[in-house]
Amino acid sequence: MIFIFDFLGDYKIWNQTQIQKMTDAKSMTISDIMTKSVISVDATLTVNETAKMMEDAKVGAVIVMEDNSPVGIVTDRDFAIKIAAHAYQITTPIKQIMSSPLFSINSDETVRSAADLMHARGIRKLPVIDDDKVVGIITSTDIVNLLSVCVEEDMRDMYFHSVAKIYTNYSPYN
Repeated sequence: MIFIFDFLGDYKIWNQTQIQKMTDAKSMTISDIMTKSVISVDATLTVNETAKMMEDAKVGAVIVMEDNSPVGIVTDRDFAIKIAAHAYQITTPIKQIMSSPLFSINSDETVRSAADLMHARGIRKLPVIDDDKVVGIITSTDIVNLLSVCVEEDMRDMYFHSVAKIYTNYSPYN
């Protein structure tokens, strides 16, 4: 078993089977590294209620649902940017600040395709949806953590193809 810690101190446990799949990082699928536990909230919840749920669950994003269908996502960044910058009341419906349309990916897609989509859309958290059901989430942190257990050749390839693309927009050197 290998423990992978992310920037917030949370960790994932990767077993030997998952590590063996990493011998060819180019063909790894989203289902190999995604987080399977995802919090979703009803679109009618308030900003305050949603923030409390995120704090209790120690997550950085929730999927917003309407009629049992995912319609948007709210991240911790949305709270910092949208609520603080626009001085929304804590009673504001979460639907008002969610990011929509919701970009998503299937669990059988490659990690590379997730990184490409994240780069193209400027997002760091990407819901994984199979058959109209949210089955997980992949984040830029997941992709960076993958690099820590890859062989050197795969690490170099993944970095230049995926990670560098995701963080290009945030680099002070561009």
